[in-house]
Amino acid sequence: MQTITILGATGSIGLSTLDVIKRHPEKFDLYAITGNTNVSGMVKLCQQYQPQIAVMADEQSAQTLQHELKSLGSNVNVLAGTDGLLQVCSDPKVTTVMAAIVGAAGLQPTLTAAKHSKRILLANKEALVMSGELFLSAVAENNAILLPVDSEHNAIFQAMPSSVQKGGELKKAGVEKILLTGSGGPFLTKSLSEFANITPEMAVAHPNWSMGAKISVDSATMMNKGLEFIEAKLLFNASFEQIDVVIHPQSIIHSMVSYSDGSVLAQMGQPDMRIPIAHTLSFPDRIASGVKPLDFTQLADFSFCAPDLSRFPNLDLALQASKLGQGATTVLNASNEIAVSHFLNREIPFNKIAALNEYCLEQLGTVSPTTLDDILNLDQQAREVATGFIAKL
Repeated sequence: MQTITILGATGSIGLSTLDVIKRHPEKFDLYAITGNTNVSGMVKLCQQYQPQIAVMADEQSAQTLQHELKSLGSNVNVLAGTDGLLQVCSDPKVTTVMAAIVGAAGLQPTLTAAKHSKRILLANKEALVMSGELFLSAVAENNAILLPVDSEHNAIFQAMPSSVQKGGELKKAGVEKILLTGSGGPFLTKSLSEFANITPEMAVAHPNWSMGAKISVDSATMMNKGLEFIEAKLLFNASFEQIDVVIHPQSIIHSMVSYSDGSVLAQMGQPDMRIPIAHTLSFPDRIASGVKPLDFTQLADFSFCAPDLSRFPNLDLALQASKLGQGATTVLNASNEIAVSHFLNREIPFNKIAALNEYCLEQLGTVSPTTLDDILNLDQQAREVATGFIAKL
């Protein structure tokens, strides 16, 4: 029996995790859920799933949730803020943490889970993009278990030999290349002359996946694939040259691994996050996810192409940052969060997201943080530089 904390329970990953868990009550016990400031969403989840603890981002949201739950006769205990998040990641009763908080806010609780030797199901990119080796060192030093939930990294993990799954070297295992696939998002064939007129509604309308607004915009700019490239380097101890990004618009092959004998292993499935979630929850075993298997007689032809970096400059920036190192990836992640937030609020046009990210990378990309405080300070500095850039537009 695994006892589980879900960070970001009201988001798409959190809801999918709850769906998988409810199918296997004999295997999983829900201990805590967190939901930022989404009180109404948390009320519904607390009523349906009855966790022991719910955590909100601030005292006001926590008080409101506690009041509403009491009026409904619920005994769920409500905590608030960073202290609450860290408590439900470090509690000795917890065995497993689903890390699905979007953005930099997920770094500290995920790092805490590592330091307390938890089984971490990593759906939060920022833990690796922002803190890289620091986070991986915490996992190794505390014998935590790290399993990737992102569909691409989970696919790569599944296609790797067991020696690499346990931290072994790619070359020694006969691995030549990691082939990181991406759909290209909703604007793969859109005329570049129309990019300035792209609206938030257009950007979040992903053709294959149902995701939150921020991640959907990142997919539209292919920053999402750039962040995944950075993650893949760290997760699989790969060099820049050992990873290729491949556009696969159908989103059926989630990624591939190419071997020295000419074999290529691909992980395939419906574009449904319950598949990688079920895999990481049950690894090394398999459990039902609730997703129907592929019917190959109904599939259209697969297509592949290389990414056009002039169409997707954010992907190019992420590749550059991955070469520069930890400071650059921290800066790029922070500036992109600011850029996407302002785009979603209709304060900057779509085609200025990359311009903002490039400016911040030029200003701060050579800084080399060595501690968590350094990383958090650089993250804040990058946000301030990004905000200043927007004020001048």
